[in-house]
Amino acid sequence: MRALKQSKDNKASDIVQSELLMEFFKKNPNRDVPHPEVVDWVTAEYLKRTGKVFRDPDRGIRKLHQTGYLQKIKKGVYRYSPDYVKTRGLDDFSPSVREAIFKKDNYKCVLCGRGRNEGFELHADHVKSKDFGGEATLENGQTLCSQHNFLKKNFKQTETGKRFFIRLYEVAKKEKNHELQNFCAQVLDVFERNNINGHIIWKR
Repeated sequence: MRALKQSKDNKASDIVQSELLMEFFKKNPNRDVPHPEVVDWVTAEYLKRTGKVFRDPDRGIRKLHQTGYLQKIKKGVYRYSPDYVKTRGLDDFSPSVREAIFKKDNYKCVLCGRGRNEGFELHADHVKSKDFGGEATLENGQTLCSQHNFLKKNFKQTETGKRFFIRLYEVAKKEKNHELQNFCAQVLDVFERNNINGHIIWKR
């Protein structure tokens, strides 16, 4: 019973802390706020209201950013924009649509066929990404296992890498730097063998 009570107290404390962080940002909408300004206010305010120490405001700020409530402008600077939060909310699948997507795909990843029966976590994914105007609809949804959803989200980062090595390969070829040219070719072969970013064409 004591452990259960402590767990509930900790949960309630987390809710208060996140609400306090959002209270600060809502008082400062559409403004680029430096990290120290947030921390100074929220730790002092939390102490004043509860008599306790706000132990990890950094974690709370990161969580608000990760869940789409805050925009990270640059390192250590965040912004709360009501319009941005509203748009993000519309872009996300509702619980009923998410469940319909899973049901449509028989609760299996459309890429590898693994699903709940095999103990894999499933994600509702936008076929056409939100960044390119994809809507949170059943028609634009597909089921991915957590592994393939993670890979898809990181493909944009690998696109940058592939283009860099293509450019470097061309420079090395022009300069007749065979050692560098061979290195770039080996890296680009890895992209090709694993069918990563195949839409970016590379020719030797």
